[in-house]
Order: sequence, then C-alpha cells, then structure tokens
Amino acid sequence: MPDKVIANNRKAFHDYEVLERFEAGIELLGPEVKSMRNGQVNLSDSFATGSGGELHLFHLHISPYSQGNTFVNSDPYRKRRLLMHKKQIRYLAAEVDRKKLTLIPLSIYFKEQWIKVELGLCRGRKKGDKREKIASADVKRKLEHLRKTYNG
Repeated sequence: MPDKVIANNRKAFHDYEVLERFEAGIELLGPEVKSMRNGQVNLSDSFATGSGGELHLFHLHISPYSQGNTFVNSDPYRKRRLLMHKKQIRYLAAEVDRKKLTLIPLSIYFKEQWIKVELGLCRGRKKGDKREKIASADVKRKLEHLRKTYNG
C-alpha cells in the first residue's frame, strides 16, 4: 500500500495491456532521492530488462537536484538497478523471453521511508486495440450518463 505516489505512467495503460504487477525497490543516489521527493521524475518512456541475474531500469528521467552541489548530480537517464528477490528476477526474465512481454514501470511511490517501483509485465497493444479500448470506454461513459439522467 503506497504512502505517497510520486509519479504514474499513464501512457503505459494506453500502450500496453498489464498482465501482472510486481513491487521492486530501486537503487538511487542521495540527490536523486531529494529530486524524487520534489516530484521531479518522468516515467513515460522507461522500461526494465533483466541480465546477469539483475534487473535494470532504463530511460527513467530524474531531474538533477537544484539546491545541491552540481558536481554530485549524475546523468538523469542513467540505468538504475531494481531490487527484488532472485526468484522473482528469474521468473520475470523467463516470462519476458518466453512470451515476448515487456517490463514497464507503472508508478513510483513511497512505502514508509523507501522508494518503490510498481512494475507491470505487459503485452503491447496494436493501434486497432487502442481504438477499440477508447471506443468501449466512450460507450460506457455515455451509458452511465444516460442512466443517471433517466434515473435521477
């Protein structure tokens, strides 16, 4: 149960079908944690891959901390190691290879004093699937509106 959500990846729910969700810790530097506390993080094009028994998160943009020393700040797009049990890492790596799935970060949040990443094991949606999803959501919204006007 997240205490405070730092960032959500809304684009992921549009572009991918989420099959399973997992929680992972993330290895960060001090200035990166301070930037995350200020909400200066972007998840939009990030993804995770497993190699050598470890999971790494790529293209997660964490803005440099503005009040700190400028020489301490690292590359905003550097790869960051994800912290999970070895059994979970092996399972995720096998699923990604076997079923041609993708690991996408869905949200970053605080859990007590720790920063956690919610990973989704996802399958990509095709353009037609996206349109179909939007159309069905639109129909549901219209039906709900009609139900409220006639019953209200």
